[in-house]
Amino acid sequence: MASSIDYTSPSTQFAFDINKSTLFKKDHRNFINVLGVKQLNTLDNVSLLDIYLSADNIIEPHYHQNAAELIYCISGAVTVSILNPFTKQLLHYPLTPGQVANVPQGWWHYEVATVDDTHLLAIFNAPTPEVILGSDLLKLTPPNILSKTYCINENEWNQAISPVKPNTFIGPYTDCSKETQQISPQYLYPQYHCSQCALHSQQTPYAYQNWHY
Repeated sequence: MASSIDYTSPSTQFAFDINKSTLFKKDHRNFINVLGVKQLNTLDNVSLLDIYLSADNIIEPHYHQNAAELIYCISGAVTVSILNPFTKQLLHYPLTPGQVANVPQGWWHYEVATVDDTHLLAIFNAPTPEVILGSDLLKLTPPNILSKTYCINENEWNQAISPVKPNTFIGPYTDCSKETQQISPQYLYPQYHCSQCALHSQQTPYAYQNWHY
């Protein structure tokens, strides 16, 4: 299939400094640079994220609805976790330099840095990968819908997710300890209040564990 790129155009770009294209910055040790067709107009079906993380920082759970992702560890160490939608298994792949993990298109996943100075490349088979972030799902889905669907007290759900910020990208927040101290444990583990959910309410509580460049 022939490319639609006009390589004779005076505006054609063949090089770019990705350090000048920051998608998200938490601090000087945790940030993401992006390269897509908007940054380099000769790209075809490829793009990438240049990711820097310190220990215990997390690329929040998300999925890419239009692209597969190949995660390559340049330095440091990271664990890539992927939810297989067919087997319902959560798979964990520890990576060190030179190792990769492949995330198929549309699969829910996240990455946790296990040492400081972790550097990753996330390579996509799309000129501009799209993303649905977990923080957006939590904040933009109407609370009454979640309350009704899962038999959760709506007020307690609102309290539980109140610290969540849309477009989190890299967690935890720098003021995480302060925020969590302001929330009662009962809001971190919402209780169920309907007769149909009586059985679930007796079980061990669980923690709640549109990016478009």
